[in-house]
Amino acid sequence: MAVLEILRYPDERLKSVAEPVAEFDQTFQDFIADLEATRQSAPGCVGIAAPQVGRSVRVVLVDVSTKPKITHHGHLALVNPEVTAWDGFTVGREGCLSVPDFTGNVIRAERITVEALDQFGGSVKYEMEGYEARAVQHEIDHLDGLLFLDRLVSRRSDLFRRKKYQKSGGEKG
Repeated sequence: MAVLEILRYPDERLKSVAEPVAEFDQTFQDFIADLEATRQSAPGCVGIAAPQVGRSVRVVLVDVSTKPKITHHGHLALVNPEVTAWDGFTVGREGCLSVPDFTGNVIRAERITVEALDQFGGSVKYEMEGYEARAVQHEIDHLDGLLFLDRLVSRRSDLFRRKKYQKSGGEKG
């Protein structure tokens, strides 16, 4: 498994609409493994989309299970995902591997139903809420060429510079 390079805003490839996946061969399985290795290499990362690593295919990985007291479905590999129902709206703070220096307040549906294929091509359907629903919506946006920056409540008051923390020993983080 390889850790892939993350594209960063304003890379134009992040604005492209991704193509549906049709082949679930070994090359695709290897890509899923590399995408997961890339997600895991970023501390605190709960999701990643294929376009973030320069692959314009409709694949997202989401796993919010490490967050305490979060309702979740475990590790999800969603291929060609589609939100088929949504309910309620809430504002929440989001960050992104492709926009590492900022976070922002974004309005998302509180509850969603997602239909997709799993990494082997089998049909899956999930009803989710809260943080997991927010993470999945964020990642699906990447498949449509959208970043959280495109969904800010207000660019003037809802975009925040991410804090930089110092590592022990005085090194800059």
